[in-house]
Amino acid sequence: MARRRIRIRRRPRIKEKKQFETEEQAVFPKKNKNFNILEFSKRHKRVTIGFVILFLVLMIAMIGAGYVYNTYTVTNIYVEGNTHYTDEEIINMVMTDGFSHNSVYLAFQYRDKSIENIPFIEKMDVTIMSPDTIKINVYEKAIAGYIEYLGRYMYFDREGIIVESSQTPLSDVPKVMGLEFDYVVLHEKLPVENENVFEEILDITQLLSKYNLNAEKIFFDSDYNLYLYFGDVEVNIGTDENIDEKIIDLQYILPKLEGKKGILNMQEYTGSKDNITFKEKNK
Repeated sequence: MARRRIRIRRRPRIKEKKQFETEEQAVFPKKNKNFNILEFSKRHKRVTIGFVILFLVLMIAMIGAGYVYNTYTVTNIYVEGNTHYTDEEIINMVMTDGFSHNSVYLAFQYRDKSIENIPFIEKMDVTIMSPDTIKINVYEKAIAGYIEYLGRYMYFDREGIIVESSQTPLSDVPKVMGLEFDYVVLHEKLPVENENVFEEILDITQLLSKYNLNAEKIFFDSDYNLYLYFGDVEVNIGTDENIDEKIIDLQYILPKLEGKKGILNMQEYTGSKDNITFKEKNK
């Protein structure tokens, strides 16, 4: 008996859906080539534009820097406000490095800048008057006078604070004598009984400077009566009453006493020269 062959028909396999790793792949399963090329082109264009802009900015900055460097070259310098240092000394303090010949650089370098390690100067600033011309403004510390202490000259301001210490005295600052103190500390107030004396000293030195009088010494006695010394002439000022008028008359009296030695008494001054006496001494 012949065997009958039976063919078994298999059911077609259904492909499983591809599992996407990310949500983006599920939404956009595949990007075509044209899309990738377009995106790359846009990115490349943005990067190129960025480099071009950066290059132009750098070029403009270099051209501007070159213009400032070559145009703002200092050839003329004016100095104002200096009394303790010469113009040349001030210029040497400011022109310290290779960029100092440029006026713009100096103007920024010395804008609102306090000065350290230079005696008697508080700050300096630089003003551009023209591309090749600058003005150095010097702001000196307000020195009232100095005392001698342990072989050094200690300079104080109108508040009595010791602002500088030097081994040599300044010719235009008077030596103050008669003040009693136990110690001296730099940048601290001089410990005296009557602190108002410091303001009086500064007022006197400013008056003397105003009328071109250069007192070598200022002396206070125990009652704070004032004495000024001009060479061999001792001037007894007395109290600070009518001090302005006394100094004004003093500028006319001192030239007449040149070459003489003695005491000029202005203690009884009341506005008239009749109360002024001079007692000459033998040299």
